[in-house]
Amino acid sequence: MPLWFWAGFWGLLAGSALLLGAAGGYFSHIPQRWTAGVTAFGSGVLISALSFELMDEAFRRGGFASAAMGFLAGAAIYTAANIYLNHRGARHRKRSGDQQPSEDEQPGSGLAIAVGALLDGIPESIVIGVSMIHGGVVSWVTVVAIFLSNIPEGLSSSAGMKKAGRPVRYVFGVWTVIAVVSGIASLLGFAVFRNFSPGVIAATTALAAGAILSMLVDTMIPEAFQETHDYAGLITVAGFLIAFALSKVAGG
Repeated sequence: MPLWFWAGFWGLLAGSALLLGAAGGYFSHIPQRWTAGVTAFGSGVLISALSFELMDEAFRRGGFASAAMGFLAGAAIYTAANIYLNHRGARHRKRSGDQQPSEDEQPGSGLAIAVGALLDGIPESIVIGVSMIHGGVVSWVTVVAIFLSNIPEGLSSSAGMKKAGRPVRYVFGVWTVIAVVSGIASLLGFAVFRNFSPGVIAATTALAAGAILSMLVDTMIPEAFQETHDYAGLITVAGFLIAFALSKVAGG
């Protein structure tokens, strides 16, 4: 199989975890406190991945300037897009409680939530493809980290969608589309950026890291703290430590 196929496959695999989380959030009756705890764990996993797999790699490839510019640009782009979507009803798209507005309360919020969820997933997926550019082998630590973090994303968001009265076809339609787009974004991350210089690749990797960190602070960590309170930090650290251990095992 060509490398671009494998890039798309790994992106699709990581994105499919959103559907697993969505099934748990929509069909089961997981207590909100447990959902928040899983979200805190997923946040720690992603923080570790963007620190040791993304930013460290960006620094090695392009130096501090490329990494810093990409990191700040990613945060700025994500924040601007997120503010726009928040004003249209997507602010609480990762919340498992009753914070999400229904379509009656805010017309158009369903589309805004769907686009917001897509915005959250694309940077992660691009990074998977970019990780295959040198050596043709995917960073399995990155794939595992994104897979593990996608489960609580789908879990908490789908629970909130259900409480807002959104039908099952909407919920699973959103996550199915995002899983497919994740595969496409990963494929493009490999196919497009492999022809660019190390500095551009480094900046792209850092840009994704900045967007991911902004997403965590804006959407996942508020959900984690809402219910776990005093335990949010401990659970987040546990997720960080496990992902950190995986990165060291993979590195030899």
